[in-house]
Amino acid sequence: MPSFDVVCKADKVELRNAVDQANREISNRFDFKGSDARVESTEKGLELFGDDEFKLGQVRDVLLAKLAKRSVDVRFFVLDAAPQKIGSDKLKQEVEVRNGVDAPTARRIVSLVKESKLKLTASIQGDAVRISGAKKDVLQQGIALLRAQVTDMPLGFENFRD
Repeated sequence: MPSFDVVCKADKVELRNAVDQANREISNRFDFKGSDARVESTEKGLELFGDDEFKLGQVRDVLLAKLAKRSVDVRFFVLDAAPQKIGSDKLKQEVEVRNGVDAPTARRIVSLVKESKLKLTASIQGDAVRISGAKKDVLQQGIALLRAQVTDMPLGFENFRD
């Protein structure tokens, strides 16, 4: 039975390259001379460092520009955390990188597939959603439906099997 998996994962290589390019630009820019502004990768995501609120915003803008240039979707990143003070006047902001389809979105995908009246079945498989159907054409219609309906999260479609 043909099937595919709906996933949400960023390309780690492109993400690392974008972080390296952002750090290189920050170290070369005149307005960052003498400051401790940088971007670091962690296990959960990224950490942005800046001397004040303005420089932290500039670091965020440089990073987002480099991510866009490397075709990494910015919807992978959750920028909700407020900056934290780390020392005298330095700030740190944690940026979470989404990895995997979260439970509410997975349930929404399953309900969208059921409501679409396409001959597809969807099941949640950990941090992915497996969708299977009898024909490849119906699966492709399912992919088009999900691309149109789920816009708050970048979805990838893997393991398209016959």
